[in-house]
Amino acid sequence: MTTRYQNAVLVDGTGAPPVADAVLVVDDDGLIIHAGPAATAPPPPPGTTTVDLGGRTVLPGFFDCHVHLCMTPERGLIAGLTADPTVETFEVAERLRATLHAGVTTVRDLGGVPAGYRTALERGLIEGPRLQVAVKVISHTGGHADCSLPGGVDAAPHLGEIADTADEARIAARRMLRAGADVVKVCATGGMGSPHDDPDDEGLTCEELRAVVDEAARHRAKPVAVHAQGAVGIRNAVQAGVTSVEHGYGMTDELCDLALAQGTFLVPTLSTVFAPLDPAKMPEYHYRKKTRWSGISKENIAHAIARGVPIALGTDAGVVPHARNLLELSYLVELGMDPLDAIKAGTLNAARLLRLDDRLGSLEAGKTADFVVVDGDPLHDIALLGRPENILLVAQWGNVRKNLL
Repeated sequence: MTTRYQNAVLVDGTGAPPVADAVLVVDDDGLIIHAGPAATAPPPPPGTTTVDLGGRTVLPGFFDCHVHLCMTPERGLIAGLTADPTVETFEVAERLRATLHAGVTTVRDLGGVPAGYRTALERGLIEGPRLQVAVKVISHTGGHADCSLPGGVDAAPHLGEIADTADEARIAARRMLRAGADVVKVCATGGMGSPHDDPDDEGLTCEELRAVVDEAARHRAKPVAVHAQGAVGIRNAVQAGVTSVEHGYGMTDELCDLALAQGTFLVPTLSTVFAPLDPAKMPEYHYRKKTRWSGISKENIAHAIARGVPIALGTDAGVVPHARNLLELSYLVELGMDPLDAIKAGTLNAARLLRLDDRLGSLEAGKTADFVVVDGDPLHDIALLGRPENILLVAQWGNVRKNLL
């Protein structure tokens, strides 16, 4: 049955100005027939269902290109050793549902959950965003994804995959692809939350990164996402030909030039940068590194925005709370991005990074009807999108998943 959503303000995700008195028409296959002014909408066929949106804003379903569904901010590594895996399965399912109801219809998990969650979503066994997975994160011994405790026990075997040579990196990539990875995730630097290294430390070498990129290219040109915070690791990653730099806190003007020349996406995960710091709730090494890098990160990401480096929205949800993903939009705007461009970072640009822009990321005729309806004007107050209670309706493939209208 065709559904006509009328009396709406349309923000289509392409960066175009909003359209007042807009109509969104969705057919019974979940495809968009029309998204634009009411004056040019086709006449409704018999049996059309009409929904009056009362002047509210309709936008594409949003993407989060960097989440960790296996994590929560309050849970340390040791807790994972005693967790019940059956209970954890249901907890991940609930995080997926809450993320969808927050307006995010597609996510990319960059380490920690198996491909079975993707299959469960595709079969309709659980409710949540469509899902791409990396399965595990490839790191070297002692690197950012090495979760070994002092006694040698691996606290998170579901998260890290160790590789210490170019050949081992290639084989690790093969194991992830065999496990169903949509994207290969690697570490080119250390990180904030890992005890053994620092953001300025190099992770996999340029040779090792190139081996992963080459291996991913041999498997239907799978993308490679790289955890890279310090400048040296970012340079290694971009020169190796990775698809996206995750975090990118050390982006210099030279690295912006390099990313622009290579067409490399930046996923800045500002939600972790703007997260409040409480030394009583985090290890000393984590607090020390975050305190040092907070101002540097904001300055460098603001410069990358000004330079026009292609940016896709990602939050590192799991390190920060789940289902608050669209707060990231307000942080992009705070660092200088225009609200329309911030929305595009979370819709069409993100779809391009995930190679789904032929059918998702914007509200245009012929595309899949993933969309959200929000109470208020997000171009006037972008922060309202970060409050799930303002997301009144969420649809995937034209099917309404949340409806508070």
